[in-house]
Amino acid sequence: MMTERRNDLTAPASPRERILVGMSGGVDSSVAAALLLRDGFDVAGVTMQTYSGEMGETSLGGHGCYGPGEQEELDQAREVAAQLGIPHHVVDVREIYRREVVDYYCSEYQAGRTPNPCVRCNRTVKFGALLEQSRAAGILFDRFATGHYVRTHYDEERARHCLSRGTDPKKDQSYFLSALRQEQLAQAIFPLGSMNKPEVRDLAASFGLTVAEQPESQDFADGLHEAFFEEGDTSPGPIVDLQGREVGSHRGIQFYTVGQRRGLGVSAPTPLYVTAIDAATNRITVGPKSAVMGWGLSASALNWVSIPAPTGPFGALARIRYQHKPAVATVRPLAGGNVEVRFEEPQLAITPGQVVVLYDGDLLLGGGTIEGELPAE
Repeated sequence: MMTERRNDLTAPASPRERILVGMSGGVDSSVAAALLLRDGFDVAGVTMQTYSGEMGETSLGGHGCYGPGEQEELDQAREVAAQLGIPHHVVDVREIYRREVVDYYCSEYQAGRTPNPCVRCNRTVKFGALLEQSRAAGILFDRFATGHYVRTHYDEERARHCLSRGTDPKKDQSYFLSALRQEQLAQAIFPLGSMNKPEVRDLAASFGLTVAEQPESQDFADGLHEAFFEEGDTSPGPIVDLQGREVGSHRGIQFYTVGQRRGLGVSAPTPLYVTAIDAATNRITVGPKSAVMGWGLSASALNWVSIPAPTGPFGALARIRYQHKPAVATVRPLAGGNVEVRFEEPQLAITPGQVVVLYDGDLLLGGGTIEGELPAE
């Protein structure tokens, strides 16, 4: 029988165990800090400074993890920390964030791929550089907590730290943590994993936090995508149909993604979707919905989270983007750490650059980067 030791939220392992909480200024991370403090931990907050000022200081509205509104987020996190009576630190990760997240995001779009910057940020920056630079700055802590809606446990038999979906399917964020390494999960705590958003807001109000009614945060680049690409970085080109006939023109491949239907500027009797983006020829191909339904994919750089790297085929539920309903699939490991994923039913818009995440029920097995669609068998 599998034995588990949960570490979502436990009593302090030692007197006054120090937990560093990643505080974004939002309600989720604020409640995570308050819960840990309530339960006897020695808590400190830390907020990443990521924005380098490229787009000026005018707020675009809403709350996000990057952009001109960052100072407001820093101020809110500092205010919540003061309300809770805990230390608050700001750590400058602008250089690595620019390199690992922003530059990656732009280069992937310029290559005709659709990246997932949040998955990359969590591994390289939030659970990586942020903690390294915090320790280098003399900030002492034993473990690191965030407001993600996920659950973790330690599997004694497998000797692995495992990651599971949050109990609220509407808020589950396990997809975004699919690239975390074992040593990162070993020090992580996720106090909200068994809660839903209304519960968290009620807790925020009960703690008297000023952010209790704050709106949901925006994703990375919401409203900023256009600003990432200067005029000289874009190159118009042809839009062609499946037979190669030119049916329109695009304003730069950076503004399109496989599966896109709106904003193509092409008239047709039936809706058209982007079926392929060719950076080498600067050409976008469009076709009917049937042309973007795929039976399988290849993926690279697999990160196995809750299980060791498998040696043979196995069944799983595969999610090919965050809002995608996990689909029944067969996974076949390949040489070099890659896999093939074959679905029982065709899936819409298998998109190169996006992340495929594999589950066994709620248990997250692993994830990797989609390289392309496989032909039907």
